[in-house]
Amino acid sequence: MKIYRYFTGKDDVHFCARVTKALNDGYELYGAPTMTFNGTDVIVGQVVIKDVADESEVPQGLKAAMDAQA
Repeated sequence: MKIYRYFTGKDDVHFCARVTKALNDGYELYGAPTMTFNGTDVIVGQVVIKDVADESEVPQGLKAAMDAQA
């Protein structure tokens, strides 16, 4: 099973820290980052994915959202 996460936010150290933590938790970058300007700030996005053995490793909030889609 794959876990998908899409981080978005201001292009700052906090965004970089969130992506760095995900990478250190076993996620891998997927695709190119996105970037836009909202008139004030540069907003960036990055997809990360992670292969997991089974649903027990899926974060609870994601698991609940997946169950609601079924």
